[in-house]
Formats: sequence, C-alpha cells, structure tokens
Amino acid sequence: MTSRRRPGLDEQGPDGDGPVDTNEDHAPQDERNYFAESRQGKTRGRALEPGPGPAAAAPDEHFHGHRDRLRQRFRESGDRALADYELLELLLFRLIPRRDTKPIAKALLARFGSLPEVLGAPAHLLTEAKGVGDSVATELKLTAAIAHRMLKGELKGRQVLASWTSVIEYCRAAMAFEAREQFRVLFLDKKNALIADEVQQTGTVDHTPVYPREVVKRALELSATALILVHNHPSGDPTPSRADIEMTKLIIDTARPLGITVHDHIIIGKDGHASLKGLKLI
Repeated sequence: MTSRRRPGLDEQGPDGDGPVDTNEDHAPQDERNYFAESRQGKTRGRALEPGPGPAAAAPDEHFHGHRDRLRQRFRESGDRALADYELLELLLFRLIPRRDTKPIAKALLARFGSLPEVLGAPAHLLTEAKGVGDSVATELKLTAAIAHRMLKGELKGRQVLASWTSVIEYCRAAMAFEAREQFRVLFLDKKNALIADEVQQTGTVDHTPVYPREVVKRALELSATALILVHNHPSGDPTPSRADIEMTKLIIDTARPLGITVHDHIIIGKDGHASLKGLKLI
C-alpha cells in the first residue's frame, strides 16, 4: 500500500530534519482542499481509466458481423446452405440478443445429438445446457410445436393413405424424441381423411397401457371408420415387441365387428420406424 504525500506538509528537507515549506510565498493551504482534491482525483482517475477500445469491442463486433453473414446466407440459399448448429444459431439470435450463440448451439447438439432431438427434448432438460434458461427453452418448444402443427396441417382433410410419407414425417416429429412411450391414434373418415389425432395414453420409458375398448369407443364418438395406431420406443429401436403385436390384434378384433378398420400400427423410434402391416405381422 502506498501513501500519498501532502504538498507542503510531508516533504522532507535534504537532511531529513523537517518539512520543507513549498508555499513560502503563498497563504497556508486549507487541508480541507487536500481531501477534496483527493476525492476528485479518485473520481477523475476512474473517469479517465481507459474504456473499451477497438480491441475490447472486437468480440462484440465479431459475433454481430457473424449474425449478419449467417442471415444473409439463409436469405440467399435457404436452410440447405447451413449446418444444423447454424440453423439453431439463427433461432437463438432472437432469443439471446447480446451473446455469441454458437457455443450454446453446439452444446445443445452435443447434449441431445441432433436438431430434431434438441427441439423434441423436454424443457427441463434443455435448461441443463449452459446458457439456456426457462425463456429460451420455452421458445424452443414453441418452435417445435409450430413445426408439428405445420406437418399436421398437411394431413388435415387429405387422404392419409395416399400421403404415407407425410404421415411418417408427422409421427416422427410428434413422437420420435419423447422420453416416455406414447400411444396415439389417427382417426380417419370413410375417405381415409384425418378427423383427429389424439394421444390416448402416456406411459413409462418402455411401456404404455392401452385399452382397446377405449380406443374403439372414441372412434365411435368421432364417427371414424378407420384407425392408424402409433406409438414410440424411447430406446430408439422401432422393432415391434410381442406385446405390441398382441395388443394390435386385440384392437383389430374389437373394432372389426363395429365396422372400424385398423389400417396399420406404426412404431416410431429415433433410428427409424416400423410398420406392422409392412412386416406382415397383422
């Protein structure tokens, strides 16, 4: 710690035998001025400390320039010109306006594996990633919900069996990355157009209870004449189990006397999908 010498009071003579009067031709200074000057000096010192110059501002300028370039690439070439982490960055730009979002985007992809898995992850798991709070997680889930609604809109009123690829894409977007098993039913009219899509049951990581009578009851309420059964395997492997096959046959047997056809049972996994009808299991 250094001490500041007060002019006219603390300076010693050449022989060290007393203070030198440096103000012999002036009136004695009031010490109150010294303390006032000290405070002003400290204030001035803080005010004159070098602020963020060009070098300090460079990181901020860098990521803002990066944002502009990324937006321009998207405008000119669409999503095909961007990697998954760059698309996620674009989304995060609006949610996190004053930070470099590339590390956050890459951390999310490293944690969950892919862009669809990021959007499909539960909100509470998204917030475990550094830089992702509740508001960002909510916006990511909103984006996923909008994408899901768009895919559902493509099926509404169309003959589902003539748009099988759209059906699979819709089911994958809805269920492939869920952490627990879901059993849902697509209810169709006599022209095989989609009437409703409903989640009937949500279970554990490897089991969902299904009640055939409830499925058929709901079909009658909606005046549906055909069904497509869908459920997911959170493990990622869509291979049907023996229980899956037996449950499907039980629903078919319950629905048939009432004039309701079960077109298929699709199992969705992260690694693909399986059709029980395609596998000739029903």
